[in-house]
Amino acid sequence: MMMYKLLFIPFTLMVSLLTLSCKTQSLENMKTTEKNALLCDPDSGACEMPLHEGAIDSLIDQSLSSEKVKLIYFTDPICSSCWGIEPQLRKLKLSYGDQLDIEYRMGGLLPDWSYNSGGISKPSDVAHHWDEVSVYYDMPIDGDLWLEDPLHSSYPPSIAFKAAEIQDKKKAQLYMRTIREMVFLHKINIAKEENLVEAAKQVGLNTEQFKSDLHNAAKEAFKQDLALARTYGVRGFPSIYLIDATGNKNLIYGTQAFEKYESLLEEKFPALHIHAYQKDWENLFNTFESLTAREYAELSDQDRKRAEEELITLTKQGKLVEHRTKNGSIWRKNN
Repeated sequence: MMMYKLLFIPFTLMVSLLTLSCKTQSLENMKTTEKNALLCDPDSGACEMPLHEGAIDSLIDQSLSSEKVKLIYFTDPICSSCWGIEPQLRKLKLSYGDQLDIEYRMGGLLPDWSYNSGGISKPSDVAHHWDEVSVYYDMPIDGDLWLEDPLHSSYPPSIAFKAAEIQDKKKAQLYMRTIREMVFLHKINIAKEENLVEAAKQVGLNTEQFKSDLHNAAKEAFKQDLALARTYGVRGFPSIYLIDATGNKNLIYGTQAFEKYESLLEEKFPALHIHAYQKDWENLFNTFESLTAREYAELSDQDRKRAEEELITLTKQGKLVEHRTKNGSIWRKNN
């Protein structure tokens, strides 16, 4: 990790100068500092937005048994720091299973390009930044998307996720993964409806219902997510709230190590227990359709270099298929 820190000294200095650091600030400063959520800060591990105030929880489903912890995940389909948290989030799902009730909420990272803040005024300004955070998080991201076919907004894919969720919550999480791979690895513009529909088809959703919900019920569901983010005072992504049966909240902000989540869960929710799971390559690829080297290392509990060497060997043996980008690879089982 020290290697990445040394590589990013110029970048983090730039972020500091642009007043984009996600380190603790006073409420007054948070209200007045101009920020751009597309310029994520690797030091804090978050794509930060201006602070919103509020204190109502009416949009949260509080029906939770004492044996479960609700995990409310505020995110956005094009949040690079949220892509950086995929290894930890997947490990949480394997380690705690149905003890965690995970609820995805969309945050609205990029409404449109009618603003100029934090050094970001046009899509091409994002390209180099995405390449930098790809190295920092050790998760493949190709920033050339912003040069070749940039998104005009992150609202369409956010609404599309809500349309997927209306049909099937489990498939909706797979849908989120699919559109993230599209945008981060394949440079596909996920603000275009035809690409959103194609992703729905890939994960097995009813595309006719999906298109209907995309233009109707999903828009209202997305508005509710934005309202909830305001009431929670969400200031960036990823923001994960762990909520117990009585409504007590514990926030984990930014991209953190898995041990941070594990420690908080042990402290605040002692009744939870970690499940043992199979860590061999075949079981992991049967559970998740695709894995990066960083994800495979995290889930298999092995050294990052050794994990990638194993993936390369399995590819040469014809057991896996590798998709390469200029900033890393992702693997799938060869079916």
